[in-house]
Amino acid sequence: MKGFQFIVEGNWAHFKKPETNNNPLSHDLITKTALIGLIGAVLGIERNEMKAKFPELSESLLYNVQLLSPVKKTSWGFTSKKANSPTASGSPKYFEFLKNPKFKISLALKYNVSKNIFNSFLQSVKREETIYPPVLGWHNCPANISFFSEGKFSELKTGEFETKGFVLAGGEHKPTNITGKFRIGFDKLPTYQDDDFWNLPDKYRQIIYPDFPHSLQIKGDYYEYITNSNVEKWWLM
Repeated sequence: MKGFQFIVEGNWAHFKKPETNNNPLSHDLITKTALIGLIGAVLGIERNEMKAKFPELSESLLYNVQLLSPVKKTSWGFTSKKANSPTASGSPKYFEFLKNPKFKISLALKYNVSKNIFNSFLQSVKREETIYPPVLGWHNCPANISFFSEGKFSELKTGEFETKGFVLAGGEHKPTNITGKFRIGFDKLPTYQDDDFWNLPDKYRQIIYPDFPHSLQIKGDYYEYITNSNVEKWWLM
């Protein structure tokens, strides 16, 4: 599979967990659905057109995330106002944000139906060009994007491997070196959004990940990411 890696970072990020509506919490990592929205912003795809692109890209693209900074969270309170009544009273609502997030994202093209979008996004990242401002989940969390590497992902392999990205929890990937000397994170990430901007509940996947700058020793399925100078091992979803 064709693939490349790029860096996404910012001062703040918020990737809302759906079960926390009153005081929304954030996922620890950029989600696949948030990444698809970021791709749409970079390429200038209008909202109505993106409705149809979300199901396609959810299936056609595979991704993983490596932390390039530790997971740090903080909460901020906001009082929402309606545009037609900006002076009305309201109560503050607290949102959880990631502070100074920095991710290395591995992106692969699984199905050629999205080849044009994939190639256009790759070229835009290389040229550091965007049409709409990319964000880290929320409109007031701007993102900076920079190219890292280009290569290919192998066919799916099985065995023991070391990775700095996330892997599946629940026994599908089996850690072989949990020492307790660094933090292991847990999350449940959406992988599919339908054409009504709804993350399907049955498409969430439980993952575990090593906090920066550590890696995990894992037994299970993986892909090799091959460049001219390096071979890395990643799970992709």
